[in-house]
Amino acid sequence: MPQVATNWGTAALCHQPPQGLCKYLYPATIRSDTVNIDEKRSVLIVCCMLALSVMPACFAGEGDAPFEALGRDYVDRLAALSPVSATVMGDHRFDAQLDDVDDAARAKKAAFCREIIAKLDAIDPATLSRANQVDYALLKHELRGKLWRQETLEEWAWNPLAYTSLSGNAVYGLLARDFAPLEERLGHVADRLEQFPRLFRQVRSTLQPDRVPKIHAETAVKQNRGVLNILDNMVKPHLGKLPPEARQRLSAAMAKAGRAVELHQEWLELELLPKADADFRIGAEMYDAKLAFSLHGSLTRHQVRQRADKQLRDVRNEMYKISQGLYEEQYPQTRFPTRPTNEYKQAIIRACLEMAYAQAPKRDEIVETAKRSLTLATDFIRREDLITIPPDPLEIIVMPEFQRGVSLAYCDSPGALEVGEKTFYAVAPPPADWTPQQVESLLREYNVRSLHNLTIHEAMPGHFLQLAHSNRYPGKLRAVLSSGVFIEGWAVYSELMMCDEGFLDDDPLMRLIVLKWYLRDTTNAIIDQAIHAGDMTRAETMVLLTEGAFQEEREAAAKWVRAQLTSAQLSTYFVGYLEHVALRREMEEASGEEFRLKEYHDRVLSFGSPPVKYVRALMLEEEIPR
Repeated sequence: MPQVATNWGTAALCHQPPQGLCKYLYPATIRSDTVNIDEKRSVLIVCCMLALSVMPACFAGEGDAPFEALGRDYVDRLAALSPVSATVMGDHRFDAQLDDVDDAARAKKAAFCREIIAKLDAIDPATLSRANQVDYALLKHELRGKLWRQETLEEWAWNPLAYTSLSGNAVYGLLARDFAPLEERLGHVADRLEQFPRLFRQVRSTLQPDRVPKIHAETAVKQNRGVLNILDNMVKPHLGKLPPEARQRLSAAMAKAGRAVELHQEWLELELLPKADADFRIGAEMYDAKLAFSLHGSLTRHQVRQRADKQLRDVRNEMYKISQGLYEEQYPQTRFPTRPTNEYKQAIIRACLEMAYAQAPKRDEIVETAKRSLTLATDFIRREDLITIPPDPLEIIVMPEFQRGVSLAYCDSPGALEVGEKTFYAVAPPPADWTPQQVESLLREYNVRSLHNLTIHEAMPGHFLQLAHSNRYPGKLRAVLSSGVFIEGWAVYSELMMCDEGFLDDDPLMRLIVLKWYLRDTTNAIIDQAIHAGDMTRAETMVLLTEGAFQEEREAAAKWVRAQLTSAQLSTYFVGYLEHVALRREMEEASGEEFRLKEYHDRVLSFGSPPVKYVRALMLEEEIPR
């Protein structure tokens, strides 16, 4: 008889019946008298499936105890190495501290990674339970990636955006969610603001201006003062709620931090920007290594390109077929050529996309339109019973300024160690300095149906819903080792799945827009490698995105900027989608007539957010990949 585990990673499941899990994972739903019986039943079913998903882990391997002790040690000590990341993750032991970013801090992080790797090497993964075999592989991959990024990529020396994000999140992470009393959180804001002068001094001594690409310096100049907007919008309105001594201290800390930010702004503009002339392309060798860490061994660069080129052709042909029906409905006398040229197809697709563009929000209506989209998507999921919806709060907000300049929207979910806290779906308004023509270009791209799709991707049933499920996986180690490929792939899968299930009453214009968005994911993967592992120019990128993927000028221009600022991340959407589609197809074949979509979705989301290949092995009870 195998020994029953009492380990830290799976004990919550092994020792509690599903009813107990419901109280732990969904307390608001179980205790509420206003939640209907169907929703409570759905929660119970999810907890049953979660228990079944990890049931093999309840029988411990002989190596589980030392591995899980190592996992506890890793998560516990990781927080001290980056207090700001710890706050965002949901570990609040270091909320009064601010990161060090100097040579000594980097040496400490590298030594920590090597220490944990050495201890992992002393454990045979074959002696672990299946769930722990997955976590073992994830942890080793994560540590190797951290070392490579620090010692080979050396982004700390040439990417100032890492530090604008750090300073912004140092304050925003303390105030965005009510994880502690306001007075306590504002006290920690003061603690961190008092350390801003030291932080910026370290940043200036760490960044090497001649290694910084100009686009990174320009974006840092735009983002740096964003933390001051956070103080204006999230701190100053609460000053009057503090006792006099605390209010005086926080006011002084804000003034001190403001001077530090302005001094750093001067350095960015007068010292960094004039000298920043490095190539933003990281090169083929560096790109291939970074892609392998990002995808966790899924596909090579050449395999990604081969699949993306094929999808680009196939999706455009599907868009043409849909457009034929739409065009013929408006112009019944049309006779389409038997062998249309690419130019003819292009014209017909564009004409039908104009039908969707005609329904665009006004400049100041983007957030309100997104809110209506959220209601539509949520109601549809419930009506069609597609996935269990956790009762977690979600708020749509205007994107904070320190986060703008990379994408139009993002999902800010609670930290990996928090369950049930509020998620923010952030949407950026058009920049104030844009011309009317540029604003119109953005609003055409983000027409009403596009905003429906954006909301599906970022919120329901995309990132918000998936991460709400993921955070309920009981193993803390799994929670902090999430896969961007799984997460982004699920969000893209959600877009097409909702369309396949009949969202908006099978509206063909909605499907046309969704396919246009999938072209975006496909061309993202193409330009990602063609830019960083090749020599693709801005002009070539704009042609591919505007002509090949039907993007508006503002969207394509923003993507060119994003592609320069990032590398290997834009490929995760496309590759992750392919993996999710392949997994569902395989599970449909394995289940036959017993396949149920909601059961499938709930089970896929019950394992946290590991790479899809591990979810596949767990679901099909196959050997865990190494």
